[in-house]
Amino acid sequence: MKFAAALLALLAAPLAAQAPPGTDIFLMPLTMTAGSLTTGAPRNMTARTGYDNQPFFSPDGRSIYYTSQRDGQTDIYRYDLAAGTTTRVTSTTENEYSPTVMPDGKHFSVIRDSTQHLWSFTLDGTPVRALLDSIRPIGYHTWLNPDTVFVFVLGSPATLRRAELARGTAAVVASDIGRALLKVPGRRAVSYAQRDSTGYLVRTIDPVTGQGETLIRLPEGNEFFIWLSDGSLLSASGNRLLRWRAGEKDWSEVTRFTQPGLQRITRLAVSPAGDRLALVGVDPVPPQ
Repeated sequence: MKFAAALLALLAAPLAAQAPPGTDIFLMPLTMTAGSLTTGAPRNMTARTGYDNQPFFSPDGRSIYYTSQRDGQTDIYRYDLAAGTTTRVTSTTENEYSPTVMPDGKHFSVIRDSTQHLWSFTLDGTPVRALLDSIRPIGYHTWLNPDTVFVFVLGSPATLRRAELARGTAAVVASDIGRALLKVPGRRAVSYAQRDSTGYLVRTIDPVTGQGETLIRLPEGNEFFIWLSDGSLLSASGNRLLRWRAGEKDWSEVTRFTQPGLQRITRLAVSPAGDRLALVGVDPVPPQ
């Protein structure tokens, strides 16, 4: 039992205790014309030393919620796209991660504190309550509807679970998964990154039937992707932004970035209107 407790603490450490790597969020215009995709000039939205990550566009597309660690404290911040200003949203003694506006549009959910519970907050940053109190440690999550949320539960291996708030239950639907969890736009389905012996695959699952489908292998070294409104996917490999469309056997290059902060792209987010793209880049290693 002592060994199991120590192992669980070690698995939780990257999110709860260890200092995360330096990252910045870059914002750029995104245009789709006759199926062709182009990006505008990227702008560093955070532009500071430290961890700024996990961008999530508000449903109205006017702002971006994100996770920022400052002076050892991790809180949720909001960036106003029109004004170009940043506001601290949560200010608690706990750490908050993975801001996600909930289906009611009046709250956002986060992963909170060293136990990694799922919590709800009002949009102005007031804590409301813990959700799924018995289910932890949760790493990441995505909402299917107001009562159903899919969660990444840390463990060896990590599992994908369908959680029902009213019942407080969380059934395992996949195992050995990556950190990307997304609702499939326009469909009753959830997508996730499935690990195998050589990397990650994009898979979807019908939450009612449990039937799954493998779409495409993710680029080497990346487990993150996002959906566009036309049903295509975006991911990245190094400094290359890549796109995949149904029926294609591989990813195609959209663009390559020359900015030092975009040489190692990880997470991605797209605005509800599909006209803005946010990319997270790992800070370049300074020369020795």
